Amino acid sequence: MALAKLGVVVLDCPDPRALAGFYAEVLGGTVEGEGEWVDLKVPGGVALAFQRAPGWVPPKWPAADASQQFHLDLEVEDLDTAEQGVLALGAKPLAHPDGRGFRVYADPAGHPFCLCAC
Repeated sequence: MALAKLGVVVLDCPDPRALAGFYAEVLGGTVEGEGEWVDLKVPGGVALAFQRAPGWVPPKWPAADASQQFHLDLEVEDLDTAEQGVLALGAKPLAHPDGRGFRVYADPAGHPFCLCAC
């Protein structure tokens, strides 16, 4: 029996509303809140929350001395189409492992995430 239930995944960032808007365009859902804490209610999934972090420094990928600590894997039907979409929204490519079924990007605040073929 589980001791807890996952409530929300929280990402620190310099601009919570802007980053929530990026992920709303990628995942769908509704952005709620203003200021220091903003929620993204994702249909059929775990909510994401975005918390203002003064002095935010994005992780480096890959780098042992500035670890990413975690990343999001986002499942997509078509990697090429999804890639065009996230790049248009401001994502930056980090790695494009040929033939491995995933691609790595940084969101506008610098958090790594992967698009994964499902």
